[in-house]
Amino acid sequence: MALHATTAAAISPANAPAVFERDLEVLSNEPVNGEYMRLVLRAPAALLQQCRAGQFFHLLCPVVGGERPYLRRPMSIYGFYPEREELHFLYKVTGEGTRALFHLGPDDRLNVLGPLGQGFSIEDDWNHLVLVARGVGLATLAPLALEAKRLGRKLTAICSARSPDVLMSIDYFRDLGADIVTVTDAENTAGVDNLERIIEELIADKGVDAFYTCGSNRLLRLLQNLGERHDIPGEIALEQQMACGLGMCHCCVRPFRKDGRQVNLRVCREGPVFDMQEAMPW
Repeated sequence: MALHATTAAAISPANAPAVFERDLEVLSNEPVNGEYMRLVLRAPAALLQQCRAGQFFHLLCPVVGGERPYLRRPMSIYGFYPEREELHFLYKVTGEGTRALFHLGPDDRLNVLGPLGQGFSIEDDWNHLVLVARGVGLATLAPLALEAKRLGRKLTAICSARSPDVLMSIDYFRDLGADIVTVTDAENTAGVDNLERIIEELIADKGVDAFYTCGSNRLLRLLQNLGERHDIPGEIALEQQMACGLGMCHCCVRPFRKDGRQVNLRVCREGPVFDMQEAMPW
């Protein structure tokens, strides 16, 4: 099937990258632990070279196994590898769309639209990056860890989960040279007070140049407070219900603080990655 490019200028500023729609071959769709699945698609290098950490694809979930999902499902990029022609997603089976994805197997095909949205940034003077996320939120941050390694930046990944058996991406971050800190509810270590203590120690001992997180409201509040206290910038990838994923339907609008006033921005188009201090806890 030919690669279809929708010119982004038709829906957004002229300097936005092209958005591709294509049916991609499923290479594998297997569990990574007791809760999450990893979906691997074969994708052309031309598509993968457009991807950036923090972006997402809009997936047209199949009508299969009795499931009939209506809208596309936005899903963060877990990994993109042009040299292997592989595009990875991590998901948890929770509703009609992900139940339909669960039925996909090798040689099936899945229609994807993307890459969409604004990704993470790493400034030239940010040398020690700290990622803080919980559960599947770590999937969104995984490509950022790969970019940090490519740029030669020091990385600390604070990984939180309900229990040790569902901690995500620990080996992946470790293989990329990151320092790993794990906290769980089961061990009574995932509370905000303990996380604050851990991060304060990192700031005092090694210095921190930027924070990154995804989704969690309590982690956003914590990192906003620490960022203000120590003048440390940060970015957050936000999750939001979407319809078109292209910025036209305005389904994913939410409020932000910007330049001293409140503004409404589209998570799919102006995000999903935003300045951490501009994001408003919900």
